[in-house]
Amino acid sequence: MIDFALTPELKDLQQRTRAFIAEQIIPMESDPRQGAHGPEESLRLDLVAKARQAGLLSPHAEPEYGGLGLSHVGRAVVFEESGYSPLGPIAMNVFAPDEGNMHLLHAVATHEQKERWLRPLVEGRIRSCFCMTEPAPGAGSDPSLLATTATPDGDGWLITGRKWLITGADGASVGIVMANVPDVGATMFLTPMDAPGIHLERNMDTLDRCFPGGHGVLRFQNLRVGPQDVLGEVGQGYRYAQVRLSPARLTHCMRWLGAARRAHDVALDYARKRQAFGRPIGQHEGVGFALADNAMDLHLARLATWHAAWVLDQGGLGLQDSSRAKVIVSEAVWRVVDRCVQVLGGQGVTGETVVARIFADIRGFRIYDGPSEVHRWSLAKHLIKGTATDTMP
Repeated sequence: MIDFALTPELKDLQQRTRAFIAEQIIPMESDPRQGAHGPEESLRLDLVAKARQAGLLSPHAEPEYGGLGLSHVGRAVVFEESGYSPLGPIAMNVFAPDEGNMHLLHAVATHEQKERWLRPLVEGRIRSCFCMTEPAPGAGSDPSLLATTATPDGDGWLITGRKWLITGADGASVGIVMANVPDVGATMFLTPMDAPGIHLERNMDTLDRCFPGGHGVLRFQNLRVGPQDVLGEVGQGYRYAQVRLSPARLTHCMRWLGAARRAHDVALDYARKRQAFGRPIGQHEGVGFALADNAMDLHLARLATWHAAWVLDQGGLGLQDSSRAKVIVSEAVWRVVDRCVQVLGGQGVTGETVVARIFADIRGFRIYDGPSEVHRWSLAKHLIKGTATDTMP
């Protein structure tokens, strides 16, 4: 039997995080240092400073690097609270891709690599990016199509290829680059993003604007990396990708659950106050049923997230578990925010509330880290083979 009762310490941390977001971060949502490709670096640093002063910076990181060493269930609680504001995950340094990259570096990197890159990441002094996705005919949902190559050159390699949809590339200090070493296989390399051979071709215009640095198109032209830059072992890139992606899918669920809850709270408040046909609109079934469906979807998403986090804390969480949670939550929170826009009516498509911003930001979650269709396809294959797993106790 899973006991989801919060410990006194975790409940206190939840309340401290909730108060921090409400009192210090939400008032900054109208800060002008935000554009089509995310918050500017000066704003990010100001937000990080607030979280550092509140003792809430990088709570997921190990204590030796200044974090709180939260369990995955603890992260589920705190990350949801951070997601209540579009700026919350940035302030607390738990946003993507940095949070997932910190997890990967902690699991795989050498001591020297951790001191060079992980420590300043945890401290919020630098940003990072994860360079795997490529334009067609390269790797996307099918990672086996990896086209970027790392050709042996002396004691190192020369990386050549193109990547796109690389979140945070513009302004990142370090990149994790996936490239194919001939006759060996996919390999991850660490590189300073200002190294010769890395070219930011452009930032892509996207629906969302919540990620610092936006989403870049990168060209690698004879980027020189040495043996000290290999992350983990040569040829093990696909295995390390799953080390990163399985928990990263789950932490996306946590943050976006907080955003959907914020949208619901705004819509619920509006439904209580806005009058139409002689009474508050929330008393009309069309609106009331939408709010009720929101409450059920939020409950479903939280159960799916917390259950997957609990399994991960027990040493589990395979690909099926993360696929299941990712689809359940990404589809549920999208339904919630879409209903909120409808409840708000004309207000829902304006910048008068935060809902339109959340609506645009959250849509991509059904695509990145594997679109819902690919996860459903994977789960279906296991069902047909009779190899589907059920991690309920």
